[in-house]
Amino acid sequence: MTPAERLERLRLIRTPHVGPVSWHQLMQRFGSGEAALAALPDLVLRGGAGKARIAPAELAEREYARAAELGARHVFSDEDDYPPLLREVEGAPPVLIVRGRTDMLRRPCLAIVGARNASAIACRFARQIASELAARDVTVVSGLARGVDTAAHVGALGGATAAVIASGLDIAFPPENAELQEKIACDQLLIAEQPPGTEPLARHFPARNRIIAGVAHGTLVIEAAPKSGSLITARRAGDYGREVMAVPGSPLDPRAQGCNLLIREGATLVQTVDDVLEALGPIDARMVREPARPFVAVAPAHDGNVGDRDAVAQLLGPTPVAVDELVRQSGRAAADVQLVLLELELAGRVTRHAGARVSLA
Repeated sequence: MTPAERLERLRLIRTPHVGPVSWHQLMQRFGSGEAALAALPDLVLRGGAGKARIAPAELAEREYARAAELGARHVFSDEDDYPPLLREVEGAPPVLIVRGRTDMLRRPCLAIVGARNASAIACRFARQIASELAARDVTVVSGLARGVDTAAHVGALGGATAAVIASGLDIAFPPENAELQEKIACDQLLIAEQPPGTEPLARHFPARNRIIAGVAHGTLVIEAAPKSGSLITARRAGDYGREVMAVPGSPLDPRAQGCNLLIREGATLVQTVDDVLEALGPIDARMVREPARPFVAVAPAHDGNVGDRDAVAQLLGPTPVAVDELVRQSGRAAADVQLVLLELELAGRVTRHAGARVSLA
């Protein structure tokens, strides 16, 4: 990939109203960042908005320069260094900013997540099981948060661990993990979706959680409240067809209620590292070594019309609805519905949600 194309691709994802799903659709439709940016003004106009606000080249250039200063690099979803399992996830990040060894994601990976205010025994168990997994060549993935996440990373330092953060690579959160974050970046793997300098805002954490679930073959939850981010990660893993595991706890401890709920819903009960390995089962080498597929422009059979846009738009409302349901109720072809949604999203009129659902913005 040429430096110019890398710049255009980064400009595309940093453009307002271009999300992961629309970025991939644009790349599949036009084949390159340059062609997608050229087509953007017309698509935005068709979506009902005025002039497209495309990210300037200077913004992308500054981001590349800052990443290089940090010893990091950008990896796009069709490049070999991109996590192969994450590539298969709907809404996967078009680009990751990484420091360290991306090769460790080409082996069996397990996500370990849990409560930030975890009990001492939960942290001890997280360290122990992470250490045992690392000794068996399993990469431990977590989010570098307080509590269980930190314990899991520390336990796996002797082997392989990858940390996915909700901020830019140059910001440590929580602050007390700054030294651990730097150590992981130097010796292991640090991953961010957000550009350098981005503070960890609340909306970034669910996005971070989908990456944690997406890069791993399974997710293990060790202590979690019923509405915690750890359960969001576990449910994302289940949506992706990955193994979901949980450590049971006392029903009198609120921090165990989320794990007990997952087990009740069918998650695998885990007490030892052997339980984890049995749940993961044999890992097909093709899952972790799948070659990247370059984007190739594919001309659509039908380019949509006003009738398609009206038929789809009138079915939308503030409540998220599945795209498949829009296809059924509109009577339009799936490709036409996707094109209309792309135009409306680029115009800022549609918001995408997890589970292939959309709503009016």
